[in-house]
Amino acid sequence: MILPYTGLRVLDISQGIAGPYCAHILWQQGADVIKVEPPAGDWIRFIGVNKGEHSAYGIQNSAGKKALALDARTTEGKKILYDMAMQADVIVQNFRPGVAQRLGIGYEELSKQKPELVYVSISGYGPDGPYADAPATDSVMQSDSGLMFSNQDEQGTPRRLGVLAADIMTGLYASQGAATALYQRLARKQGTHVEVSLFEACASFQGMCFLEEAIAGKRPFGSVSAPNGVFETADGNLSIVTVHTEHFHHICDAMGRAEWKTDPRFIDTHIRFENRDALREEMSQQLRHHSTEHWVALFKKHDVLHAVVRDYQGVLNHPQALHLNLAQQLDQPGVGMLPYIGIPIHPHRRPVESSPRIGEHSIEILEQLGLSQETIEQLIASGVVKQAGR
Repeated sequence: MILPYTGLRVLDISQGIAGPYCAHILWQQGADVIKVEPPAGDWIRFIGVNKGEHSAYGIQNSAGKKALALDARTTEGKKILYDMAMQADVIVQNFRPGVAQRLGIGYEELSKQKPELVYVSISGYGPDGPYADAPATDSVMQSDSGLMFSNQDEQGTPRRLGVLAADIMTGLYASQGAATALYQRLARKQGTHVEVSLFEACASFQGMCFLEEAIAGKRPFGSVSAPNGVFETADGNLSIVTVHTEHFHHICDAMGRAEWKTDPRFIDTHIRFENRDALREEMSQQLRHHSTEHWVALFKKHDVLHAVVRDYQGVLNHPQALHLNLAQQLDQPGVGMLPYIGIPIHPHRRPVESSPRIGEHSIEILEQLGLSQETIEQLIASGVVKQAGR
């Protein structure tokens, strides 16, 4: 299959997650992506669960890319980076405001020579303003953008989401912005400077939460119906949800508790919510006596809103996951076989390829740029360029 971005040249000079993920989404849809990182490597390679110079974060967001390790602080490095930028269709960067300009690869400078360029800038808080230079890690942003507030429990304790949600959603928004800019380039023959900040991305993601609070005066937290929550079985956990009384009656039928339908404590949605603790206790006592498989069979039969609370291996073994071929097998050199889950878009995505080592394709990339073998060897000897294995 010829993918939508086949032949598109993307220069990824970002580090971390948001920028690399944006560029990786373009790769999954057919683009050729060159990842430029310092000789020491993108810092995300050594964060979290890692083996050697590969971390889970790095593998997920750089699979399939070609890697050049370049010291862009040097005169030679800046020249190489500029030449590569002039050959790119799309550039993705997440430097702090002003850094790209100092390196000679700011949008204003490049677009004068290449007006059709699509240039994606990702920042913490935007290009200017009182917080423009503030550090913006995922945890900082989850706190500062309201994500922790949105995820507070019924006691009002703010909680961090267990995934790097701020970075991931920003990468998604950035890739959508790049796609829009590429359409504009195709339709109107003009480039675009796409600017995305983690702060705005996180706020946009929670847009309906801001509306809820504006309408209600105080946004409710926790469950808003009963029963609604996670319950223990004899060997696992089930999430059981109701939206209205009909759903509750399905639970009564499945659990053989017809008397609950006429119990004054559970007679309608509002009263049932007021007595949710009593209902939960009665359900919990019964659910603990049988296995998850037992209850799933009954709940399916009676059309109860429910789901097994699965760990990651459970998700990979989910019957629908197996049907969809959800996880590809990624053979990552130096790490082993890994389950890789790509973008959920069919049919426009390519089979996964391994994530590169630091500078794995440096010589190849510089040769394609037109540098002589002698020049490349001098750059490697001087430390401006690093080639993996040397």
